[in-house]
Amino acid sequence: MLEDEFHPQPRDNGSDVVSWATPMGAVYAMFAGGIALAIAAIVVPTETAGRFLLALAVIGLFVMAGLALKQRPRLAVIDDNGTPAIAVQRLLARHVFPRPQIDRVRLVRYPRLGRRVPMLEIDIVDRATDTEKLLIFGRWDLGTNPEDVLEVLTVHGLVPPEK
Repeated sequence: MLEDEFHPQPRDNGSDVVSWATPMGAVYAMFAGGIALAIAAIVVPTETAGRFLLALAVIGLFVMAGLALKQRPRLAVIDDNGTPAIAVQRLLARHVFPRPQIDRVRLVRYPRLGRRVPMLEIDIVDRATDTEKLLIFGRWDLGTNPEDVLEVLTVHGLVPPEK
């Protein structure tokens, strides 16, 4: 696998945690774009409707950047008391799913803008409460190709065998 700014590798911070998140460069670019649009809304003479649309774009960029910053790391492989597990950062909390709760991990290609894009799907089943969750991660969430993440999850024993 290549390692450069377009093909980032999983972050390994010296512990047993490997994690993925939206690239910080993209988060900074959204903040910078929001600032540029805010300046444009103030400086450029335009009608009220144009300023309103620019203000909506500024708010949208700041919200997206804030969400990407808050949900870091988006997905991580951790050691949960000797059991491999995945940790998923959501808006309000971090959820840990140990290997027994992971029912299926697969790569699905969805059509987007005229081509098929890989998405990582993780099925979680909590047998105690009989609830199911479907987690879907794309390149934006992971900061790398979902196929590479699937390989790492397989190496860590988090991909159950196909039924």
